[in-house]
Amino acid sequence: MQEKARAEAKQRMTAMSTSHPAIEVGVVPREIATGVAGLAFLEGLRDGTQPAPPFAVETDVWIVEVERGRVVFEATPSSRFYNPLGTVHGGWISTLLDSAMGCAVHSVLKAGQAYTTIDMTINFVRPVFEKTGKLRCEGKIIHAGGRIATAEGRVWDEAGTLIAHGSETCMVMTVPGTAS
Repeated sequence: MQEKARAEAKQRMTAMSTSHPAIEVGVVPREIATGVAGLAFLEGLRDGTQPAPPFAVETDVWIVEVERGRVVFEATPSSRFYNPLGTVHGGWISTLLDSAMGCAVHSVLKAGQAYTTIDMTINFVRPVFEKTGKLRCEGKIIHAGGRIATAEGRVWDEAGTLIAHGSETCMVMTVPGTAS
């Protein structure tokens, strides 16, 4: 039954083009995304058995490591993310941190649960430029309760220099129509 639902959902996914031709990009239907435990879903994103979300292509932010309570993303800064002062916009760095911290929370969810960010604090330690090169961002769970979860995140450059860090609070909820 689940295989049939998966096949039908795959047909409904919104396919999008990407500059990475080997990567399938699309929006996974909610019943598929929340029909399995969060860790299993994130492993599918990492392994390519689930399509990458459209924003990953636009922002060049990619999930590379997943385990329960810990997720790592890699991202490549570009001049297309520059603010008027010629540095990478803090919103792009915040997006990277939100992705890692939120997915750390996602990794501990049960099937039938979802989450949303309700608070995020980011501290920028140094500016980012295109020449900074690839960044790594690790998100780790701090607390996972029945209704609230918190995570922390850190961004480093390839030399291991801290770029930014933050924390996030997420609301955990049961998806309507699923068993709790």
